Parts: sequence; structure tokens; C-alpha cells
Amino acid sequence: MSERLSVRTKLGFGVADLGGNLFFTVISFWALNYLTDTVGLAAGLAGVALAVGRLWDAFADPMIGLLSDRTKTRWGRRRPYMLLGAIPVGIVLALFFSAPKTTVSLALFWWAVLLFALLSTAFSLVNIPYGALTPEMTTDYDERTTLNGYRFGFAILGTLCGAALVQPILHFFPHNHEAGFRLVGLIFGGIVAVSTLITGLSVRERAVPAVVEGEPLWRSWLGVWKNRPYRLLLGAYTVHILGITFLSGSMVYLFKYVLHDEVGTTIGMLILMLVAAVSIPFSVLFAKRWGKVRAYQAAMLLLMIAAGLVWLFGKSWGAGFVEGVMALAGIGLGFSYAPPYALLPDTIEVMARQTGRREEGAHYGLWNFSLKLAQMSAVGLSGWILAWAGYVADHSQTGAAMVAIQTLAGPVPAFLFLAAGLLLFRYPLDQVTYDQAIQADEDLNH
Repeated sequence: MSERLSVRTKLGFGVADLGGNLFFTVISFWALNYLTDTVGLAAGLAGVALAVGRLWDAFADPMIGLLSDRTKTRWGRRRPYMLLGAIPVGIVLALFFSAPKTTVSLALFWWAVLLFALLSTAFSLVNIPYGALTPEMTTDYDERTTLNGYRFGFAILGTLCGAALVQPILHFFPHNHEAGFRLVGLIFGGIVAVSTLITGLSVRERAVPAVVEGEPLWRSWLGVWKNRPYRLLLGAYTVHILGITFLSGSMVYLFKYVLHDEVGTTIGMLILMLVAAVSIPFSVLFAKRWGKVRAYQAAMLLLMIAAGLVWLFGKSWGAGFVEGVMALAGIGLGFSYAPPYALLPDTIEVMARQTGRREEGAHYGLWNFSLKLAQMSAVGLSGWILAWAGYVADHSQTGAAMVAIQTLAGPVPAFLFLAAGLLLFRYPLDQVTYDQAIQADEDLNH
């Protein structure tokens, strides 16, 4: 049942998430602000544009997952998508950050909708098959935690680049942020493409699981939804991502308009990501000692406290205090990376043993659907709330707009982190129950 992986394999597998999380971070932290403050869309329209693009992409994700499940090539089921999709996703990321030369709001709105939908779908074509590789690489309960520790070490590096490098690049173009964002798109698009290619070329698909054929797609999705451990984990993760997206998307606005310290955004993000990077190995040790679920719940607790502190004391105690709170949030963020992605393949493996059907792509497709639905909802609501509160880009904000920004950065994510942690109490799998399920299947087949 146990299969240990070499360090080289773990490194080769993990490097793709450098680009993956760079992509996730630059979109979470900067997409809304880019559309409002640089492209010139009203906050409400920008929120709708990102929400519509995400909605299209969210419904495409389960189809991509099922398609990869049913793919049969001599290179495997997942790697062809990564190898063929790496360059296109880099190109489309560069195009998204190259706004057209027009000031017509309707034209800019539809450009944002179409480009963002295309960008998200291109990313899904490489990211969903990449995620579906995890359960196929090893069935060992603890080895999956270690494998995801390597993966999210690279993820932290990508997140750090996405959070900390944008403002320094923009500072080279103080009077022309359009040119700055074009350079951001080119650099980050190149990183996403190269990191994806490295993993696609260096990792081999070790297992050859059965491919489900000749069955309606809706039946595959229904089968995935019947997986109770998966369903509970998915619920907690979706609520967690809602909280992260509200928090990350509001930080740029918080530092700029409430704390009056734009440079603090970069400092705060650097502190957040450096502490998170240091915390990941400790989260792996914690998970091995006290369990993956407890590690995940500890992450939610720390993030909830951090968001609460920002809300209660951020405005009165200033940017320095909020930057310090980012260290606490960094521990929570570091602890939140590996556990959900180490638990996810466990839920898939147990179901595969019980049903004899391996549909990793369907599981990861629905996972990404929920991830993007959460991001879409949080980004869309953030834009609408800012518009309703009277937000106007690059102006002194009204009292209502200031309260809205603080609420999006504090109580809203704090409540969501609390809810995610509570949901995890219902998750039924731990190492004992997982090993029992695997052993029962092996006894039945021998």
C-alpha cells in the first residue's frame, strides 16, 4: 500500500504550483484593482465582469476534469494537457493585463468578461489535470502530506511573487500603470508557462487506473457528489476560499485608502508570504502528529483571529500594526496550504476502493468549480459592495466606502474562516479509518 517518492519526483511535481499560485495570487490581489484603478471600469461593472467570467469557467471545469479522466495516450491522461496548454495560458495572461485603448465602458466591460473567461479556462486546462495527478502518484496517507508539502513550498514562492512583485514593477512606471501591468502580464505569463512545462516534462504518471467510458457525464458527477467525505471537505474548502478571496482582494484598498500607506501593501504581503513559507514544514509535522484535519482547523482559527484584529484595531493602530498581524495570518496561511490537498486524494482513494471506479479528474473538476464559484462570488460581491458604498477610484473615500473596505477585510472573512473550521468537525476520515478502508479492499482482492 505504501509508495515512497524520491525528492526529485516531489520537486518535479511541485514546481508547477509556483506558476499556479502566482496566477491565483495576481488575480485574487490585483484583478479587481487593475480593472477599477487602471483600466477605468466602475467598481460595480468590474465586479460583474470578473463574476461572469468566473461563472463560465466554473461550469467548464467539471467537463475538463471528466475529459482528462477519459483521455488515453501513451503520455498518460494528465500530462498532455499540461504540455499543450502551458504556452497558451501564459499568452492569455499577458493579454489580460494589456487593456485595449478605449474609454468606452461597455467595450471595456465585454473585453474584461471575454478575456477573463478565456484566461480562467486556459488555466483550468492545465491546472485540473495537474491536481488530478496527486492521488495517482502515491496511496500512502503520510506521503501525500509530504508530497503536498513540497508542492506548496513552491506555491508559497509563487504567491510571494504574485503579492510582492507587482507594486515594484508598477513603480517603474509611476505615470503609466497600463505599461506596468503589461510588463506584469509578460513576466508572470512566462513563469506560469515555464513552471507548467517543467512538471509536465519531469513527472511520469505511475498508475494506470481504469478509465470510465460509455457513461453519461451527469452520472459521473452524481457519483462524485455521493462521496460524503469529499462533499464535507469541499464545503469547508469553498467557505475557506470565500474568506481568503474577500481578505486578499480588500487588502490593496485597505492599505491605500484606510491606512494611507500604499507601500504597506507590499510590506504586508512580503511578511505574510515569508512567514507562510516558513510555516509549511511545521504544518506537515503538525499534520503527521495531530492529523490533517486538526492542522486545517488550526489554520482557520489563526486566520479568523488575524482578520478580527485587522477589523478591531487596524484603522486606529495603523499600517505597522496591520503588517505585524500579517505574520499571524502567515502562519494560518502556511497551515492552510497542504491539508486540504492532502485530504482530497484520501477521499478519492476511499471511494475508488469502494466502487472500483477512478475518476480523479471529475473530483478535481468539481473542486475547481467550487473554488472558482467562491472566488467569483467574493470578487463580485466586493465590487458591488464598494460601488453601493460610493467607492471612487483614486479619490478620498466617503465614510461609507471606508466602512465597506474595513468590513470586507475583517468581519466577513473572520466569520467565513470560523464556519470552515466548524464544518471540518464533521469530516469522517482520519489515518485509522483511511487505512482500514484500504486494508479492507486489499483483503477482499487477495
